[in-house]
Amino acid sequence: MTTVIDFNCDLGESFGSWKLGLDEEVVKHVTSVNVATGFHAGDPDVMAATVKISEKLGVGIGAQPGYPDLVGFGRRDIDMTPSEIANAVTYQMGALAAFTSDKKLQHLKPHGAMYNKAVRDPEQAAAIVKAGLDFDPSMIQLVLAGSQWEKVARDAGGRVARECFADRAVTPDGALAPRSQPNAVLHDINEVIDRSLRLAIEGRVTAVDGTDIDFVADSICLHGDNPAAVELAAALRQAFEKEGIQIRPMREFIP
Repeated sequence: MTTVIDFNCDLGESFGSWKLGLDEEVVKHVTSVNVATGFHAGDPDVMAATVKISEKLGVGIGAQPGYPDLVGFGRRDIDMTPSEIANAVTYQMGALAAFTSDKKLQHLKPHGAMYNKAVRDPEQAAAIVKAGLDFDPSMIQLVLAGSQWEKVARDAGGRVARECFADRAVTPDGALAPRSQPNAVLHDINEVIDRSLRLAIEGRVTAVDGTDIDFVADSICLHGDNPAAVELAAALRQAFEKEGIQIRPMREFIP
């Protein structure tokens, strides 16, 4: 049986005169993009440009809403009620969808601290999931594989894609290792490739304590703000294809 997987990347994180990442190059190697929607990064011009190049290449476009935290790049936790979270997510999805040709999004994937809190807080996960379903029931919810968040999304009845990370270390319980910890972000190309191939083929990964855990993915994420993102993305795409793994946008195979 041929393995099919989506390859996603965070994109559109520049803002005003500040440029972050080599979006025009990275997007050539992935099948889905998570576009910053203005609260933690991105702006209207950047969103419009990111959508344009992604549509040209047939890449699936997803919203990546974050906390209202430009200074902290959305990586600081902000205490918001479920209603505030849902409204913030809805606002940001609408902003990005307005730039797409069909006014629709392939998927929803929160950014940074909002993502991490959804992993550990079912109430916040439920608010995000409901906002996505209310916005478009056919839109895919991209969630951390094996998390409480995945269960919340599946129980709500939406389309769900399970995500794992090519370049992030994980704890024994499957959560992302905090960026404050050493080696939380992986930079060695060979390590990232080996890890990603094992995720795609075996559905397993080695946690920070050395234990092997199940981590079955529909989509593998590479961070676009990594200085070596273009090189990593190209090498990963080549490695996937060499192993006979089909790389396709998640909309094509998520039921």
